[in-house]
Amino acid sequence: MLDKTGIAKRIAQELQDGWYVNLGIGIPTLIANYIPKGISVEFQSENGILGMGPFPFEGEEDADLINAGKQTVTAMPGASIFDSATSFAMIRGQHIQLTVLGAMEVSDRGDIANWKIPGKMVKGMGGAMDLVASADNIIVAMMHTNKKGISKLLKHCTLPLTGVACVKKVVTNLAVLDITPNGFKLLERAPGVSIETIKAATEGRLIIEGDIPEMQID
Repeated sequence: MLDKTGIAKRIAQELQDGWYVNLGIGIPTLIANYIPKGISVEFQSENGILGMGPFPFEGEEDADLINAGKQTVTAMPGASIFDSATSFAMIRGQHIQLTVLGAMEVSDRGDIANWKIPGKMVKGMGGAMDLVASADNIIVAMMHTNKKGISKLLKHCTLPLTGVACVKKVVTNLAVLDITPNGFKLLERAPGVSIETIKAATEGRLIIEGDIPEMQID
């Protein structure tokens, strides 16, 4: 199985040169540390940064430079800092080629639930609803099951939805899966993880065709 860093490294392989990419809170923030060699990507944070860099080294943190998850980050040469209204104009205007989000649940038709657990206090849904409503390419970074071993890749989400039929791909600690009209299509499996393990951990419809290769992660 992959850890959170492994998930971030695998999603980083999806990046393409010249893309503007929004990274959500949690696992997605790690992706900025693993940009493939030979490409240039501009990371956007919804709190108002374009040109966000990786996490700072210990002792070099700037408390005034944070991402949407309130983690200290760095800024690349030429980075811009602006208000959240401008940030969301970029998002709603579809100027972002890829959005990577965490999730608590994803359905096999691409619904995502990632902002609220009933009965728990939350400040609000943040920018997630704008992101899923505006982005054409949404990848979810998440654990395949919860701490009790119950699947988070479902036939139908049980938590309040953030967006409907919007997720294109899911990368978990067990697998890479595309969202298709017929369910989750298994593309790759984590190193050492069997197809049977993935089947047992997936409640939603799962499509398995041919030999499924292992992920290649440096």
